[in-house]
Amino acid sequence: MYRTFAALAALAVSATATGQDAPAPAAKTTPTTAEINARITAPLPADQAAMKAHVMFLASDAMHGREAGSAEYDIAAEYVAAQFYAAGLKPGGDEGGFLQKVPLVSYKAAGQGSAVWTPAGGQPRTLVFGEDYIPVANPARAETSVSAPVVFVGYGLDAPTLGLNDYRGVDVRGKVVAFMPGAPASLGGEERAFLGSPAAKQKFAAAHGAVGAIMIGGGRRGSVKTMAQGYDRARMTWARPDGSGFVDDAGTPLLAILSPEGAARLFGKGWARIATEFEKSTPRFRAASAPGTLTVATQTTMTPATSSNVIGMIPGSDPQVGKEVVVLSSHLDHIGMARTGEGDTIYNGALDDAIGIASLIEEAKRFKTSGTPPRRTILFMAVTAEEKGLVGSDYFANHPTVPKANIVADVNLDMPMLLYTFEDMVVYGAERSTLGPIVRRAVESAGVVLSPDPLPEQAIFVRSDHFRFVQQGIPAVFLWPGAKGPGKAAIDDFMAHRYHQPGDDLTQPILWDQGVRFVDVNYRIAREIADGPQRPVWNKGDYFGTLYKGPMAAK
Repeated sequence: MYRTFAALAALAVSATATGQDAPAPAAKTTPTTAEINARITAPLPADQAAMKAHVMFLASDAMHGREAGSAEYDIAAEYVAAQFYAAGLKPGGDEGGFLQKVPLVSYKAAGQGSAVWTPAGGQPRTLVFGEDYIPVANPARAETSVSAPVVFVGYGLDAPTLGLNDYRGVDVRGKVVAFMPGAPASLGGEERAFLGSPAAKQKFAAAHGAVGAIMIGGGRRGSVKTMAQGYDRARMTWARPDGSGFVDDAGTPLLAILSPEGAARLFGKGWARIATEFEKSTPRFRAASAPGTLTVATQTTMTPATSSNVIGMIPGSDPQVGKEVVVLSSHLDHIGMARTGEGDTIYNGALDDAIGIASLIEEAKRFKTSGTPPRRTILFMAVTAEEKGLVGSDYFANHPTVPKANIVADVNLDMPMLLYTFEDMVVYGAERSTLGPIVRRAVESAGVVLSPDPLPEQAIFVRSDHFRFVQQGIPAVFLWPGAKGPGKAAIDDFMAHRYHQPGDDLTQPILWDQGVRFVDVNYRIAREIADGPQRPVWNKGDYFGTLYKGPMAAK
């Protein structure tokens, strides 16, 4: 699972899950070789053994953490393609094969860039790198230069259905907008996480005609001085045909991050008052202009890479709805190996997300051996570069191998917690569309209850591959074992000690019988979507369904 979503996706200063050095590993207790072998080779029923066998291969040390763009990831992709073939799926990738090539580009800031403020009627003042600002790499261009007036627009949001419009009464056409990180605390967790991202704010700025954007302050990532230490770490996106990196609204690039001191250089003595008014009056803050012109120049280094999504299909049997497609997705990549540190430096990614891939393969087998072909087409997809920012799923969403209009839903499998006997399940996104009743019936038929999100502060709905389908207006859900009974302690322990750490490997006490239960519930959900009389639609008025113009329920 991608550690954060868009708040880091737009920043070249992130140190996590972005193609640069993996985080330094936390210490873990290493069992003896005999103990490891005894656990791995313990006999299991055939259905459990099948799941475990996939994870044994994909999360082995030989895979070096399956980092997107690596040779080991390519081996893992070929393994999944072979399993899809063995399960009887039809190829759904490029040129009649199971692989969809995903062109990637790794990009980073090339030098410190420059930022110069020229106050109205005054002399130019050079801002200081690491104190006043740090540059942000632009994957769309090797050279970026913008010179324009600056307007502070608070959080920089335009979400009228949520009562937010920081652009009211101000014209920012041809200007640079400056915004604060985050979003109002009054918003729901998922909307707040989405709207708080620089990527969303860039989109709002572009829609209002701005030529660039800057963020003031580092938010949770720390001070600008601290962030300057890693300003040139690499990130990744998918590449356009000309080799440049894809980014939404490339005409309105995120140029830099300013410190509060840097903002004061632009807005002068009035900055303290503006900042205070913003804090007191959000969301009714009124935009404020800085009298002068900001000139920012940045350089970006781009390095091409390639990877693949793996796609297999079961064609729909119904003459009316057989061309409609239900996507079942899971990410195949993980974060690779640490470049520094002692001891175990391999991030095996057993739960995150080798078990999701194993579930996907076993679910495909269930469909093929059920004796009843689905009415709608089922597309099974193992995606690349999820850990780089949901890149592989975004590439597919923009370059689908089936007509986009035919895709009716996505059910995503990412990092199922199979460390305890689950008593409930959480389905992110269920309340947003007519998928909700379907998943509730599936969960309850498996003998457990459907529970609310136990980690609302994590905003998980916007942090995995299903969200790339949401951004195309397609209803989507993401299923997790819940936190009842022993669940909360197990989830908390995993997130604190093994998530994105070497400890996410086969030495964990994984309960493979729970994996079979997890596959069963996912199969029930996918089967009902595939065979249902109507394609799923968004619930009337849902924020994401409305924002992305998806099919909407009448009432």
